[in-house]
Amino acid sequence: MKPRLSKSLRFTFFLAIGLLLLWLAFRGISFRELITILSQADYLWLAIAVIASIIAFFVRARRWSLLMEPLGHTPSLMVTYHAVMTGYLANLLFPRLGEITRCATLSKKENMPFDKLVGTVIIERTIDFLTVLVLLGFILLYGGSTTGAFLAENIVNPLVGKMAGLFGYSIVIYLFIIALFILALWLVLKYRNRLSKRPLIKKILDFITGIIDGLKTIATLRRKWEFLILTILLWGLYLIMAWLPLYCLASTSHLGAGAGLFVLIIGSLGMSVPVQSGVGVYHWIVSRGLAVVYAVPVEQGLAYATLSHESQLLVVAILGSLSMFILFGRHGSRAFSVTEEEKE
Repeated sequence: MKPRLSKSLRFTFFLAIGLLLLWLAFRGISFRELITILSQADYLWLAIAVIASIIAFFVRARRWSLLMEPLGHTPSLMVTYHAVMTGYLANLLFPRLGEITRCATLSKKENMPFDKLVGTVIIERTIDFLTVLVLLGFILLYGGSTTGAFLAENIVNPLVGKMAGLFGYSIVIYLFIIALFILALWLVLKYRNRLSKRPLIKKILDFITGIIDGLKTIATLRRKWEFLILTILLWGLYLIMAWLPLYCLASTSHLGAGAGLFVLIIGSLGMSVPVQSGVGVYHWIVSRGLAVVYAVPVEQGLAYATLSHESQLLVVAILGSLSMFILFGRHGSRAFSVTEEEKE
């Protein structure tokens, strides 16, 4: 299949899923009432949330640059920021393309090893995932029975069910899979010299080695405290981005920081679904979550989700396009072609 046709089909497929989920989220909703709610919103709070998101982009860029220091590379904050924003822009087109795109972009602009950059991004995303799990555990313990019931029914139980459907509940199967992985890793390491004589195998091994080198940066991190502080600051900004838009609507303005934390968690998990920027998934899970836990009418919840999600979408589209232009000029699409070259 031709590359362009393959890209078009993938884009259409994920877009169709997003639109289907969006239709499910807004099914049965009065759009006239929704427009009325949006027209009466206080957009000052949304503007402050947008400013917080822009600061968060720079914080994420700085935190990522700390992971590159042990690799012997120190790209400027602005170049790293532009790479991050180009990655976010790529996520608007294809789910999960952004992480590869920002690595490929920085690799091209700063002559840095792509595979090692991938390793640093894996570390970064793993830490973010663990942070979400910690926050999820906190809200399950202290969020009340209704909050816990919603999270269990819509997030925890489906995840457990998927894992059980794949592997079953037998501990023997898990141990067998782990043993196979360890055995395969041992064989690769033992016969690495022989395997590396084959060009394709050598390329794969070099790529894996690069990723491992990138993963090792967390152990040799020179500014551990700064990394920790930036992580706390980053998620504090994310909380502000979820919390402040609640004040835009009269129906949600009475909700406090706890509701903002709840929305941050379910919204983060919704955005992890492989659909362009969580379109549809975010709207559905946030509006239903606010309805179940805080008795917010679905129309009001969808108005909040629309304000929060679409404002961020617009910011990413504008700033991401600007960053791509700054890095690549008029040939901005080169960022995505560079990504495809690195993936190959």
